[in-house]
Amino acid sequence: MTVRRTLFGRPLRGVAFDVAVAALVVLVSVASAVNQPGGWAATLVGVGMAVALLFRRTHPSAVTVVVAALALVQVVAEWGPLVYDVAVLIALYSVVKYGERLRDGVLAGAVAAVGVLLAAAQTPGVIQWWVTALWYALVTGAVWLVALNVRTRRLYVLSLEERATTLEREREAEFRAAVAEERTRIARELHDVVAHSMAVMIVQADGARFMFDRDPAQARTAVKVVADTGRQALEEMRRLVGVLRDAGPGIADGSDGLVVAADPEHRRLALAELPDLLARFDDAGLRIRSTVTGAPPALPPGLELTVYRVVQEALTNALKHAGVGASVEVVLTYSDEAVLVRVLDNGLGRPLVSPAPSGGHGLLGMRERVTVYDGSLTAGPRPVGGWQVEVRLPLPSEPATEVIAA
Repeated sequence: MTVRRTLFGRPLRGVAFDVAVAALVVLVSVASAVNQPGGWAATLVGVGMAVALLFRRTHPSAVTVVVAALALVQVVAEWGPLVYDVAVLIALYSVVKYGERLRDGVLAGAVAAVGVLLAAAQTPGVIQWWVTALWYALVTGAVWLVALNVRTRRLYVLSLEERATTLEREREAEFRAAVAEERTRIARELHDVVAHSMAVMIVQADGARFMFDRDPAQARTAVKVVADTGRQALEEMRRLVGVLRDAGPGIADGSDGLVVAADPEHRRLALAELPDLLARFDDAGLRIRSTVTGAPPALPPGLELTVYRVVQEALTNALKHAGVGASVEVVLTYSDEAVLVRVLDNGLGRPLVSPAPSGGHGLLGMRERVTVYDGSLTAGPRPVGGWQVEVRLPLPSEPATEVIAA
């Protein structure tokens, strides 16, 4: 990170440069006090110009007026052009470069043109006055044109910076909107999961009430289902509240989550539907090979939904970026601690002719879903070519442990 030092609200480097310029004008004014026309009175005029130049960046128009007024005093006193008149050129350069309106620079150039004629008329010499005026005009015009060129470049750079800032704001706004949309979608799906669990609890509780006298063993089983389902629903509710909170932003990669066929909005998806999802993407042109390692445990509905959506978004990105005909490997690894999802493609497909409608936000959506279950997401290019997505989702603890932790 670059640290910019300031003095009186101005960059320290600029202040030091302006002080050096003013000191130079003072130096030549004092050094010429004995030999120059006007003596020490002319030196005071030069010192006044030098002091005014200290503010040439912040108040260029006012500085130019002050310097021009002091130069007029010099003309009225008939001292002729002096060495410290370089301050006039510096003021002219400053008003053209730093002035809020170019009109001030044009007006300063017109005043400088009149000053050129007056200075040429008071310049002692053996050559004709118009030759001297032409020389002064060339120098003054060159300074004005250089300042105009620097002003143009400065304004161009400022416009680029402003445009970049605007684009960054727009990108941040779009990113926040995408996060909000994805979190709303996740919250809606988790709400459906919790509602389903509550329905199961009600049905089992009603059944247990009627079976207490007829079949106590079956009633106890029903009550256990109610308890387990209630704990699971409570955990899903905690996650739902976490999604709705204003958490920090995840990552944005710009992918928009192309899907082949959108699922009905209120249908609860499960791992049993993964083969149908893979078949749809296979029909869309991907060459998919699926591998399952380990015995699939009984997962909470919300976690099943997350695994399903991760695979869906990863295949979507593979179809969009790797293209039709790409080889994709989907690996599901189940262990006692976590579910590991890996989706790898070789990146050797053909571009899509007409992309299907978007149904998510790519890596952004995956990141949000994985974060809900305290998982980890790794995505990036493969050394051998193509792209890989790896998600690790820790399995929830036993119900009894959850109750103690709560």
